[in-house]
Amino acid sequence: MQPSPMMTPASPSQTIALAQNRVLRNTYALLALSMIPTVLGAWVGVQMNFSFFAGSPVIGFVAFLAIAFGFMFAIEKTKNSAMGVVVLLGFTFFMGLILSRLVGGVLGLKNGATLIGLAGGGTAIIFAVMASLASTIKCDLSGMGKALFIGMILLLVAAFANIFLQLPALMIAISVIAIGIFSAFLLYDLNRVITGGETNYISATLAVYLSLYNIFSNLLALLGIFGGDRD
Repeated sequence: MQPSPMMTPASPSQTIALAQNRVLRNTYALLALSMIPTVLGAWVGVQMNFSFFAGSPVIGFVAFLAIAFGFMFAIEKTKNSAMGVVVLLGFTFFMGLILSRLVGGVLGLKNGATLIGLAGGGTAIIFAVMASLASTIKCDLSGMGKALFIGMILLLVAAFANIFLQLPALMIAISVIAIGIFSAFLLYDLNRVITGGETNYISATLAVYLSLYNIFSNLLALLGIFGGDRD
């Protein structure tokens, strides 16, 4: 008697594919959930006129990095438990607070709400394109990781330097390059999930969230500079 197809054990490749799809689904679900505290944090920040960098931009920049990396360290430490989700959502609320200064400034423009919508739409398009490419490109893109990390460090150095230089052209260049680098990070991180390089959905969500956050904030900054209606 032949076994029923439903009774046939899954092959190792099928088991791996199912696990990878589960990580991807959980990543997208948690990513969607993480947008709620981000929006809430931005709303609270706008209402409170919150500014992390008002007193001293240098101290604010260093403090922001210390708190952000502290959150990321805690997320990695707790990523195998439900607490990892809680810490991640706390981090996204904090990032919403940081974003509120930019959002508040753009909302002060005549067409501010439209610009925020355009930045959100642009971010969604970039995400859709990178997700599609990540699922199409089956080869391992792990070689990109080192170059992207170096690019990110150079961006941070340039952003810190511009606190003192205050060069509008450099600020624009940083935003343009940041959109390119974090779009590539999206492709890299989603490809890692699809190819099995990342098996923890909390870590994957953190990586994808950071890319989307940076793409959105830099798109919004550029739209505010070039498309803002100040009349």
